Amino acid sequence: MSWVAQVKEKLQDKLVLALEAAKAAGEISYQELPGFIIETPKDKNHGDFATNLAILLAKQAQQNPRQIAQIICNNFNKENSWVENTEVAGPGFINFYLKPGWLSPGLRELLQKGSGFGDSLVGAGKKIQVEFVSANPTGELHMGNARGAAIGDTLANILAAAGYTVEREFYINDAGNQIEKFGLSLEARYLQLLGEDAPFPEDGYHGGDITQTMQQVINISGDKYKNMESALRREYLTCYALEQKISAAKTVLAEFGVEYDVWFSEQTLHDSGAVAAIITELLESGKAHEENGTIWFKATDFGIEKDEVLVRANGIPTYYAADIAYHKNKFKRGFDKVINIWGADHHGHVARLKAGIQAVGYEPERLQVILMQLVRLLSDGEVLRMSKRAGTYVTLQELIEEVGVDAARFFFVMRNADSQMDFDLDLAKSQSVDNPVFYVQYAHARISSIIEAAKAEGQAKGASAEANLDLLLEPVEMNLIRKLLDLPDEIAYAAATTSPHHIITYVMDLASFFHSFYNSCRVLGEDPELMAARLALCKATAICTAKCLKIVGVSAPTKM
Repeated sequence: MSWVAQVKEKLQDKLVLALEAAKAAGEISYQELPGFIIETPKDKNHGDFATNLAILLAKQAQQNPRQIAQIICNNFNKENSWVENTEVAGPGFINFYLKPGWLSPGLRELLQKGSGFGDSLVGAGKKIQVEFVSANPTGELHMGNARGAAIGDTLANILAAAGYTVEREFYINDAGNQIEKFGLSLEARYLQLLGEDAPFPEDGYHGGDITQTMQQVINISGDKYKNMESALRREYLTCYALEQKISAAKTVLAEFGVEYDVWFSEQTLHDSGAVAAIITELLESGKAHEENGTIWFKATDFGIEKDEVLVRANGIPTYYAADIAYHKNKFKRGFDKVINIWGADHHGHVARLKAGIQAVGYEPERLQVILMQLVRLLSDGEVLRMSKRAGTYVTLQELIEEVGVDAARFFFVMRNADSQMDFDLDLAKSQSVDNPVFYVQYAHARISSIIEAAKAEGQAKGASAEANLDLLLEPVEMNLIRKLLDLPDEIAYAAATTSPHHIITYVMDLASFFHSFYNSCRVLGEDPELMAARLALCKATAICTAKCLKIVGVSAPTKM
């Protein structure tokens, strides 16, 4: 529990005791304690904390809320609470004004914990799997995949910091119709490169990377497969291309700072009999039925608008059947919760999948699907649509080469996943405070330069928990400390709400508070004791800034 949360908990306990004392004295009557809140007023003039307790008690007590608030204040024991003064305000709020230095113990704890500050045990070790990107291995990773990678990896980092046991997984869609189409596309390009008049599939994959992959095969093996039986030729070409595509995806994702614990092949579900077993299970339990050679899942029994096909009349299972088998596999691996990050175009599949999960014995609430909206890339105010290499989209590799990993990841996480985002290429590359990632990184670099300058003057030892932190009483100092001490709660909130963008919002606010402090308070050249305290505050800010940037997968530079 954070220091601020501890202080609030102490206030809550003191309020309950004050009420009990007032009730015992016959000053107030109530049957049940209402669920009151203690919050931080937006206006600093209204104190450090405020509560609505008196307002909520008015109906039970049959008294004016302001009268109740005053009774509570009169019975409030300030001892060991950090409270210096209480005030009745508005319709019956109670404002609390705390003693100077009340934040110092929390700041000292932060400095002592260092990079571990912000971590918590709220997750209690529960196992969570985060599956993200999971792109078809039929082309290069693109902007949409990049956003999913940044959001998924950041969310996994947040959950780990909040005390969950987290596993990252990439589901390789290496089975089904898209792989058949992929094989036909590869075969056509291979034969065309060898001078054959091979027709290209009308709905085939036209990316330039397909041609490059087949040229690699020719460079290695020449026309070895030209006269081979078509099915065998496609099988070899597909296996080779899939291996190349998956390897390329691993490489570019690693460059993007994303490392997976598991790469799970869809084909293994078919090869192991897991898909067939799911179909048999649903048939035997009466949750599926066969009609004219087609096997249908009775989805309407689970609130879905229409039944869903599990096996087509030609005997080939649908991707829906494989998805149910895959998610049963996930839960059998012991995950308490699984989180999938999908493109918004998959929204219609969410309810169907949850129905399938429920049908095979798992609570649908254990699956969370985060739907991610589209990304538009802007340059000079215009939307960019074309890629130099792929011909149809901007690839992740091109984006990294253009703006770098830091800007790309920060920008992708900056917006809630369910909001469509415009990625401003020019802003991402700019070295100015208008660029949010530059603004935050500059705060960290500025702190590093201050501490280095202090070292040069033999004063760096002041940046520690041993400094007299009670000297930090300026409003900008108190504001900064308060923001710093919010980090554990911010991480816990981002984990509970699965909202990675919340960390970006926090660290941008933190940078703003620091810049305000820097512009108002001199650090170097001050009285030695005050300088030591301000150096400690700078160090604490660097710790929290670096922590947030690491969670997002962004570097914390010491120079800019």
